[in-house]
Amino acid sequence: MIIIRTLLGTALLSLIIACQPQQSDAVKQHPHAATGAYDAAISEDGRYSLVSTVEHGVAAWDNQVNALKFQWYLSEDEQNLVIALDIAADNSTAVTATKEEFALWDMNSGENLGYYQIDQSHIRDIALSKGGRYVLYGRADGVAVHIDMQTGRRIEFLGHQEKINAVALSPNGHYALTGGNDYSAYLWDTRSGQVVYRFNHASRVTQVALDPQGRFAFSAGSKRQASIWDLTTGAQHSNLQYIARQKIFSAVRFSADGQWLATGSPSREVVLWNTSSGERVLDYQVAARANSQPKSAVVFAVAFNEENQLITESSSGLSEYFEIKRNP
Repeated sequence: MIIIRTLLGTALLSLIIACQPQQSDAVKQHPHAATGAYDAAISEDGRYSLVSTVEHGVAAWDNQVNALKFQWYLSEDEQNLVIALDIAADNSTAVTATKEEFALWDMNSGENLGYYQIDQSHIRDIALSKGGRYVLYGRADGVAVHIDMQTGRRIEFLGHQEKINAVALSPNGHYALTGGNDYSAYLWDTRSGQVVYRFNHASRVTQVALDPQGRFAFSAGSKRQASIWDLTTGAQHSNLQYIARQKIFSAVRFSADGQWLATGSPSREVVLWNTSSGERVLDYQVAARANSQPKSAVVFAVAFNEENQLITESSSGLSEYFEIKRNP
């Protein structure tokens, strides 16, 4: 059963009151999930957020006015949580996924555009092209699936030998980037299934991202390698410079001009990096989740907006804004 509810900005007063901001470096905070978020996504331009909650389904927010546009429920089973979300680069469409199913939504009307169950393994991550035409998801059995939602054409990429952890899709849907436990990230052509580049790591690949302009790819292993790749040559463009032996990235986004990369972590940390040098430029801390011990929060999504700010969504249930105070 799919349930859709349309709400105006102040409709969930109880949600707003219940979510108490904790200390962070943010210049602005907005509560988006009363009891914390399970996952989240932010649109490429920072205008919209999707937040998976335990009690209120998926909340779609308009960040320009901090208004709650829609609430979407895939089922009445509160245990069937949405574990992956994405918003098309043109803000036309959204996708939400549980482990066994995914749904497409119109971001203008809130209408459901389709509901689909998978018949093998379970979904680990999902991505959406412009216009919502193409869907890409990675499965726990190592298979990546690309579907043309207009024609029904389906292609399965079998290059991975182990569980897929993260996927990314180019805005036109023609190129996929997938990373898994087999220490590899693959850039592949979704029209032919052919590998364009293979990016090798010394540990399992936990995060991937594509620059929407097609200049760069990002892939991060769980141990001391987070690389930006030149998509013209397939060579390493830079390697993020950090000391920690192990570092997990839970969110990543390229800036529109390709000069900066923003990352989030499971330990409240948000970092701005120089894509050319891999140097750390600015550091921030999101708010800790209320009543969490120790005080912590997972950064689920990060984006740049037109006001020279970073926007985040985290497990604290807060949308937070951070000033980029200098132009390195």
